[in-house]
This record gives sequence, C-alpha cells and structure tokens, in this order.
Amino acid sequence: MVDPILIDPWGSSLVEDYEKLIKEFGLSSLSPLRFPHPNRLMRRNVTFAEQDMDIILDYIKKKKKYYALTGVMPTGERIHLGNKMTIENLRYFQEHGAQTYVLVADLEAAAARGVSLEEAKKRAMNFHIPAYIALGLDPKKTKFYFQSENVRVIQTAFEASKRFTLNEFRSAYGTADPGKIMSSLTQTGDMLFPQEEERMPGVIPVAIDQAVHIRICRDYIRKAKEKKYFMISSTYNKFTPSLDGNFKMSKSMPESCIEIPEEKVLFTRKIQQALTGGRNTKEEQRKLGAEIEKDMVFELLKQHLIEDDKELNKVYHDYKTGKMLSSELKQLAIEKMDHFMKNFNKRFEKAQKQAHKIKFIKE
Repeated sequence: MVDPILIDPWGSSLVEDYEKLIKEFGLSSLSPLRFPHPNRLMRRNVTFAEQDMDIILDYIKKKKKYYALTGVMPTGERIHLGNKMTIENLRYFQEHGAQTYVLVADLEAAAARGVSLEEAKKRAMNFHIPAYIALGLDPKKTKFYFQSENVRVIQTAFEASKRFTLNEFRSAYGTADPGKIMSSLTQTGDMLFPQEEERMPGVIPVAIDQAVHIRICRDYIRKAKEKKYFMISSTYNKFTPSLDGNFKMSKSMPESCIEIPEEKVLFTRKIQQALTGGRNTKEEQRKLGAEIEKDMVFELLKQHLIEDDKELNKVYHDYKTGKMLSSELKQLAIEKMDHFMKNFNKRFEKAQKQAHKIKFIKE
C-alpha cells in the first residue's frame, strides 16, 4: 500500500513527486492549451495541476459571470516569490472576466500565528494589499474584506463545523489542533462567500501546499447538498524552490528566500550563493554544459524573471551546451531581479494611495 501524501499548509516541506500528488489529491494535469492566452506559469508547467476547471473555461469562453478568490496572510512585513505566483494567476483570471475577491485572513493570523486583529489590519493596509496591487491586481475590479468583519463567512464556517469529525481533520491535516481547524473552516467560508452573494462558479488559484484546504471545502460542498453550491474549481502551483535546493522558498530560511521588496545587496548575495548545476571548472562547464535540472538560478529565471519564452529557450540552450557559465547565469538573474524590484517599488508607492481608498465589504 502506498503511503498517502500529507501536506502541511503551515509548514515548509517540499513535494518532490508532483505526479504522485496529482493522483493522491484527485487532480488533473494542467494543459496550457485549454486556457485562452495562458500566462507564463501555465506555459512552463509551474501551474501544473487543476481541478474541475471545465466549467470555468466554459464561462470564460461564454463571458458568463464567475469569481476568483485568494487571501492575504498578514503575518509579515514582506511577501516572497511563491506568494507572487498566486497573485499572477489571480490576475490572469481577473483579466479573463472573473469577479475578483481578496480577503484578509486576520482571524486565521490570530488563530494559527498569534497576530492580533489590530496588527493584522495594520500590516494588510500598509503593505500586503498595496503589494498585491503593485503586482498587477486591479483594485477597481476587486472586492476586499477582512475575515473578522464578514459575518457571513463566519456563519458558513460554523455551519461547516457541524459536518466534520475530529478524525476527518486528523486525516486531512495530521492534527486536530483547534486553531488550525477553525482556520480551515473559516477558509471554507471564504471560498464560498462569493456564492452567498450571487450563485456562480469560482476558481481558487493556490500553491500545492494549500490543496488540503480546497479538499475540506469540496468535502463540505458534497455534505451540504441543500445549499446548492457550485463545486470549487482550482489551479495549483509548484513551489518556488529555496535557493539552496532543499525546501520550498520560505521566510523561515532567510538566506535561501528572496523577499519582496528586498535590497539589491541582499538578493545579489543570495543569488551568488545559490545552488547551481554548473560543473566544477570552467573547462568542464564548456565541455559538458550545466546540469540544468539541479540549478536553482535557472529555476528562478524560468518561474519569475524571464517572460519571453524565446529568451528563456536561448538561455537554456546556452547554459546546457556550455556556452554560458554559472557566473554569467547568476549575473543575468541579478540584473533581472534588480529590474523587477525597481518596478515593484515604483508601483508600490502608487498602490499605497490606492489601497487607502478601498471600500471593504462588511456583512
């Protein structure tokens, strides 16, 4: 018997076998050809899996109303590149007609991370929401709310709590910690809140470590047939690897995690120290080329820093054949990251002013 995959959405473990995970969670491999104008993440198999996306793609084609939703976890003063990918996919659906929702998970931050509601609101307003806008989300096409101010979300969470047992949570999460249970149930309330406003299908773009939250929500929908919810659809991103190649990029390992924003001197040092697939000597590299599948700097370029596929293919070819050295690849990544950070900082200043004009949903 194959051991089931247990993913901790609050942890830092790296999923090595994504194909096994697709089978374990009942997902489907994502085919970018199914999506209109697939974005960089979809084209490069970084967004690698999907669930019940047929209805969303049909609604996009027919220009029918649907929603896309994600959350802000206001526990830090920066985000990292893994967060950026979720925002990019949310933006993709927004640009393809989705009514977009962004919730501030202040109740979850209090229950699972010990951050007060007051501090969570301050961090969200001063940084997280402006950061999402700076990364391309259109605030005029987005509805925002705080979990603690949305009674309908809390009501749905309590309704869902009556449909699950402690053993079901232990099976899903490996624990029955009360704070994490309430966080999970509140997320179910979040995912279904747009359907409480207006019955329509919705898609939740997430990193793969959040798949267990999606599973709990989908289980509740099956249990609450009388509610007549649309089944939640979802897309799943691979992790942005840590620069040392061992774990997903996580703020708990600051020397292997690039945060947004970050000073050039810091990300330069981190990229210079990153694990590469380069050979031991310049001569060997020229002769044999890089072991590119081991290279975290190339992964950084692929996932985040090179938009044009032709440009990426050229870098791949030059590095794989020995025409490009690891030092040259790192310098390219540093230049691309510097350009990204400068653009982010410029947009962030404008986004801070926009964020304070947002009218939040209060139910």
